Amino acid sequence: MNDEQRPAGSRRQFLKHSLAFSAAAAGIGSLLPQLARATEPLNLRYPDPSVEILDDSFLDLRLFNASVEKLASGLRWAEGPVWVGDGRYLLLSDIPNNRIMRWDEISQSLGVYRESSNFSNGLTRDNQGRLIACEGSTNEGLGRRITRTEPDGSITVLADNYEGKRFNSPNDIVVKRDGSIWFTDPPFQAGNEYEGHKIQIELPHGVYRIDGQSLKVSRVIDNLAGPNGLCFSPDEQSLYVVEGRAKPNRLVWAYPVNTDGTLGERRTHIDAGATGAVDGIKCDEAGNLWCGWGSNGSPQGKPEELDGVRVFNTQGKAIGHIRLPERCANLCFGGLQGNRLFMASSHSIYSVYVNTRGATFIK
Repeated sequence: MNDEQRPAGSRRQFLKHSLAFSAAAAGIGSLLPQLARATEPLNLRYPDPSVEILDDSFLDLRLFNASVEKLASGLRWAEGPVWVGDGRYLLLSDIPNNRIMRWDEISQSLGVYRESSNFSNGLTRDNQGRLIACEGSTNEGLGRRITRTEPDGSITVLADNYEGKRFNSPNDIVVKRDGSIWFTDPPFQAGNEYEGHKIQIELPHGVYRIDGQSLKVSRVIDNLAGPNGLCFSPDEQSLYVVEGRAKPNRLVWAYPVNTDGTLGERRTHIDAGATGAVDGIKCDEAGNLWCGWGSNGSPQGKPEELDGVRVFNTQGKAIGHIRLPERCANLCFGGLQGNRLFMASSHSIYSVYVNTRGATFIK
């Protein structure tokens, strides 16, 4: 039966279904290019040459057929990513633009989560799922503080000073299972009008702990030059802290964690060498340390060979390197299974699936 032989009602129904199908096809057609741009692999070859094996043990952590993907770009200095599993999105700071960005895993789109974020830097979530933020400098140039976003969207200031003196520029942050909040406080955002405001700092470079119950602030480290990234080992028996301005080489220290919240005698866990620089760090479930990596700016350093993520085993030995075309400031694990590594890297966001999970992943 051709179209002329169909009853009028049938022709109308046929045309209606045809138009609906065409609209759906057009919608799919318009979506596919967007998705293709959203997850752009850096290399098409498997295994991805961007994932470099420095020790055979890294073969157990690499997935043979997983590519490093570029998810989004257009940022000025991407920092402090945190995965929000219940919403399937990633939050991260775009410090010079004074905002928190949101990358959505379902739509694979990037948008603004919070304007005027007080030049936020490190982000994490507490044990109740609330967003905890390091605010490097308030918009008026006064306070540098730690805040919590409540379920109703209101902001609670958890700490903005130690013994009456304002923090320098809170940088990176982590929450322990007992609810205590630990953060680093270097002066990085206190010396310019690009990532904050120029201020005269009042405190030594430090690492602080906020008690989970009383919110009492205590300083646990005061002898590091530029404390930067920090994280706990999977059993929370060790705290790893980056000394970002250590000389002659940048270092990662390991501190035993005492039951009363104090720290024991430190030991050197990682030496970044004469040209390397460490930024944000995260532990996986086996205790390997995944480190944002780049050049320390020395004339001998080659950023194109250093930029990315370097992975160290529990003995502090480099076992793998994920090469990126930009310096990686910070990273986090996320995704439905906790096995997707998100990398906040200068102007862009990258990811790669790996054969491990973040130390704090809860199934």
